[in-house]
Amino acid sequence: MTDDDLQRMRTLLADELATLTETLEASLESAKGTALDQARIGRLSRMDALQSQAMAQGANRRLAEEIAAIRAALERIERGTYGICAGCDREIDLMRLEVYPATERCLPCAKRRE
Repeated sequence: MTDDDLQRMRTLLADELATLTETLEASLESAKGTALDQARIGRLSRMDALQSQAMAQGANRRLAEEIAAIRAALERIERGTYGICAGCDREIDLMRLEVYPATERCLPCAKRRE
């Protein structure tokens, strides 16, 4: 991987981190206003609100996991280990990194892990 490739990946990761962080913060802020007062809303509406709340919590968890993966990738760039597979210590194909810059495994290792 060239220095230009590494810089491009750093920029992609930083941009994605900023976007996901902003999205997560907005989602968490909007969730604060959700009140499930039994006296104010009917049972079906409350069930619908609970389902929506659970779906939002799942989405927020996935966002947080992706943010953590991106931060880990940025740390690997700083340590000089970015693009090296955590499973076999071989270089991860640049095309794979371009599709998912936060990946820490080459395709064969990722398939074995699933």
